[in-house]
Amino acid sequence: MYLADRSAPAGAKPAPDRGSVRAAAFAPTVLALGTVSLITDISSEMVTAVLPLYLIAGLGLSPLGFGALDGVYNGVSALVQLTGGHLADRVRNHKLVAGLGYGLSALCKPLLLFAHSLGAISVVLTLERTGKGLRTAPRDALISLSTPPELQGRAFGVHRAMDTTGALLGPLAAFLILSVAVDGYDAVFGVSACVAALGVVVLVLFVPSGDGDPRPGPRTRPPRPTRQRTSDDGAAAAERPAPVRLRDALGLLRLPRLRNLAVCAVLLGLTTVSDAFVYLILQRRTGIGDQWFPLLPLGTAAVFLLLAVPAGALADRIGRRTVFLTGHALLLAGYALLLWAPDLPALPYLVLALHGMFYAATDGVLPAAVAATVPAELRATGLALVGTGQALARFGCSLAFGAAWTLWGTGPALAAAAAGLLCCAAVAGFVLRPAAPALPLPLPDPNRTGSP
Repeated sequence: MYLADRSAPAGAKPAPDRGSVRAAAFAPTVLALGTVSLITDISSEMVTAVLPLYLIAGLGLSPLGFGALDGVYNGVSALVQLTGGHLADRVRNHKLVAGLGYGLSALCKPLLLFAHSLGAISVVLTLERTGKGLRTAPRDALISLSTPPELQGRAFGVHRAMDTTGALLGPLAAFLILSVAVDGYDAVFGVSACVAALGVVVLVLFVPSGDGDPRPGPRTRPPRPTRQRTSDDGAAAAERPAPVRLRDALGLLRLPRLRNLAVCAVLLGLTTVSDAFVYLILQRRTGIGDQWFPLLPLGTAAVFLLLAVPAGALADRIGRRTVFLTGHALLLAGYALLLWAPDLPALPYLVLALHGMFYAATDGVLPAAVAATVPAELRATGLALVGTGQALARFGCSLAFGAAWTLWGTGPALAAAAAGLLCCAAVAGFVLRPAAPALPLPLPDPNRTGSP
């Protein structure tokens, strides 16, 4: 199975018991990075929660303009992911590159206090997303390299649950600040900057810098050649692995399983409507007041928080392909409710619940699947390749959806996205299907001595 191979290879260690599973999933690296992501996400989601309303209602930006800006917001980080992943593998210090990304994002938060035009905000958001792109692949590589392969779904689920706790608290903090502050938006941006700085401090002090493989065993490919240096007196110096080259990174796409994952991530990303658009459509569909808009992401985040770890553990047990595709089916159900459901009081809760279930079933499962197909020395690069493809596809979706909304209206635009998601999910289900088992060779018949 492309997204999970549940058959144990020869010589593999037996599955650990529940106690060792819990200990491995909650390794110090996972917990420390989860804490950093929790704090950083509080800062980021404070801004993200008010940004659509600030740009459209405050600055008068059109849906097409917001779609372009939202696409840039996600597309820049996608392009930089490749640089961050390759750089982390090349210098063999994932924590350093991740720290640079977190630091750059933190430095951009106070600049929002002085950016009151679309051009200035675009520049600041571009720099902030550059930091996110630098840190994403090295951070996920640290998680995967500190966790045994059979527990990676659970480990990513733990991290995503802690990350989502920040996503849950961020909009709530923004809502409280807007309700009491005179200059509400500037107050949100200022508090966000302070919180982001705290996340960098926690990263520096508490995240281990080791990048070791948690379980020695056969690699997915032969080890890379090493270079041996000799000192002046002729004694052999310590052997050092050859540096990772750009050609090695591009060669990852020759791995069939990784290539299939990348293709499916791109196809599904092309039809995944941006969160901001989902919340805007939900607001217009149900008539939710502007003062309640920053709270809409809380519904998604709460469900994601509750289900991220169970979904990751379930993916480790029954297969990541099944959980991954089920998540997109739940997203499609959310689109259907927005399109055709009657105006019921429970409609916002149902849509946000399905939205959160989609993220719980996909956000941590995909990197766990990618980590299982990439050798340790190129782990960050492989994660960056798939993440970049998915984010660029969502960038294109933001542009296309913003244009469709402007030309056709919300209903036809969302219907087109839902139809595309259905088709792409069907293709992904076929591409990621389990590999057919090899047929055993027939045994020779000892009673037959001649050919027929």
